[in-house]
Amino acid sequence: MRSRLLPTSTLVAAVATALLVSGCSSGDDWSRPHAKPTAVGTPGPGFFPAASPAPEATITPRPGSWNGVRPSEGYRVVLLTAGDDPQTKTLVSAVTEWAKEEHVSLKTLTAMEPDQFIPRISRAIAMKPDLIISAGNDLIDPLAMVTPNHLDQQFLVVGAELAEPTANVTAADWAGASFRGEGLGMSSTYDPATFTPERAGRAVRAGAAAVLNGLTGIVIWLD
Repeated sequence: MRSRLLPTSTLVAAVATALLVSGCSSGDDWSRPHAKPTAVGTPGPGFFPAASPAPEATITPRPGSWNGVRPSEGYRVVLLTAGDDPQTKTLVSAVTEWAKEEHVSLKTLTAMEPDQFIPRISRAIAMKPDLIISAGNDLIDPLAMVTPNHLDQQFLVVGAELAEPTANVTAADWAGASFRGEGLGMSSTYDPATFTPERAGRAVRAGAAAVLNGLTGIVIWLD
């Protein structure tokens, strides 16, 4: 009798196909129709400035005023990251933890070399997420080149900022974390020691709350 055992290569292919198909039925399948995301909850007093901020302005919301805001379930986020320094790792961990706590559908794209920076940004845009979050100073100059050409895509930069952000780019940083690009001055002296998990977590939440409430194109400054 002929054996019914399949060759190992066939089994491997079958398993891979099954995993791919099962993945398509999960909440991470971005090919399915997606409702427009909304903010769940309302920012507390002191979050919004007294007057509508001008483009590229810096605002300092009251600490914790963003804590009551979260994205609707299934919010689609691409995390763009470059660099293996401790500061970038801290930012990445903060984004990952926030996504887990708030049931965000998160996909991560990592750029290992400079020639990958712009292709990774382009790939993130092509995925059509609700928000692209950037972590790592190496991405600032490439983002400054790409973001003005994609005004329908929202970006959040944590732990750094663009020198001249367009309306679709919001930043959340603090004294010690205001890198604006190579050769450009900073509003504060760069200090790696300020990149703590607690501060990075606040930056992600404050920045996301701002984007969800239409407060974009500005810098959210944390005390």
